[in-house]
Amino acid sequence: MVFLTVIVVAAGRIGLDHRHAALGLANEVTLLRAGLTALVAGATVDAALDGVSEPLAWWVALLAGVALLLDGADGWLARRQGLASAFGARFDMEVDALLILILSAFAPLAGKAGWWMLLAGLLRYLFVAAAFVFPWMAAPLPPSFRRKLVCVVQAGTLVAIAAPSFPAPASAGLAAASLALLVWSFAVDTLWLAGRRGGR
Repeated sequence: MVFLTVIVVAAGRIGLDHRHAALGLANEVTLLRAGLTALVAGATVDAALDGVSEPLAWWVALLAGVALLLDGADGWLARRQGLASAFGARFDMEVDALLILILSAFAPLAGKAGWWMLLAGLLRYLFVAAAFVFPWMAAPLPPSFRRKLVCVVQAGTLVAIAAPSFPAPASAGLAAASLALLVWSFAVDTLWLAGRRGGR
């Protein structure tokens, strides 16, 4: 169901934001990452229903780890093939956000962090929803290495603590630190947009 939803949403956007005749290898890699994310979602549902076994936790860590490793490949391939597009960038970002959301739900199910960790997965969607209340938050943000780095750190942390070999007491501290970093990054972007509001 998760993968089907991704396909339907992507199909609805590709004609608007992808101006190339070919889908491109980069988007195919992102599609593969979406498939891996859907498998992680299925495993997380199993964890919620039947509990988290060690094999299941390793399965989640492995699938999510591969998806994270492939994250840097799609943008590089798009630029190399000359097929970069707004669609590809948005597709990549939304798959990242979905993976983080799912992993942030798996962490408390596995006893690696409290349910406060869900905030890490919800922040992106709360930020988007806030734009309906505060239209100035819908303004485009400038490219930011800081934003990309914090996203990778957050995803990497969630993948690491999903592994059974990562002990629970330490995992909660690391999860809290990565969440604080993510909240700071969103705060920086929000303040930047707020500062621009008066200028427009």
